[in-house]
Order: sequence, then C-alpha cells, then structure tokens
Amino acid sequence: MTVALVLGASFALLAIVLGAFGAHALKDKFPEPRYAAIWETAVQYHMYHALGLVAVGILGFDVILGTTTVLQWASYLMVGGILLFSGSLYVLAVTGVKKLGAITPLGGLLFIAAWACVIIAIV
Repeated sequence: MTVALVLGASFALLAIVLGAFGAHALKDKFPEPRYAAIWETAVQYHMYHALGLVAVGILGFDVILGTTTVLQWASYLMVGGILLFSGSLYVLAVTGVKKLGAITPLGGLLFIAAWACVIIAIV
C-alpha cells in the first residue's frame, strides 16, 4: 500500500498547485466567472480523495488491516475518480466545453465505489 501513500501525497501536492494556479494564473482567464467555482470544486474533490488515498495506504499497514484486495481496489477507484471527476471539471473550467460534464458523474461513481470498498475492508 506504499503506492497508495505515494500517489495520495503526490495528488495532494498537485491539488495545492492547481488550486493556487486557478486562484492566481487563471483568475481572469476562465470563459465565464462561474467556471472559477467549477475549478474550485475540482480542487476540493481532488484533495479530499488524495487524502483518502493516504488513508487507504495507512489502513493497508500490516498492524492495521493489512494489504487486502478490497483496499487495493479502493485506491484504484480513487485514482480513477480523481482523473475523471476532477480532471473533467478542470478541462471544463478552462475550455467551457459543457459536454465534458457528462464524464464527471462517472468519476463520482468511482469515488462512491472506492469509499464502499474502504467500508468493506474495515468491516
């Protein structure tokens, strides 16, 4: 589960960078003002699930739950959720292409499935 820890920390770092980038470099460059809020939502969910990956990595320590297939799936699903959910919102916010919003719920479903896996692993 070391991979989950490294990915979680890396995604957290990236969320901080993208949050600052959106607040400063993109501040006046969004197609419409409402896209700044979309960017911020992407950053929030990105960070939540980066921290979720760190938690999954910690749960995977042998003294806690140990590495399980269910926890591994949780980490895969969180990574996929970040890429689909936050990724689609980042691109939507910058381009204004509304069709990208159709991808976002798929990422949300991956997040839900990931947290369900965490619950199963704990129980």
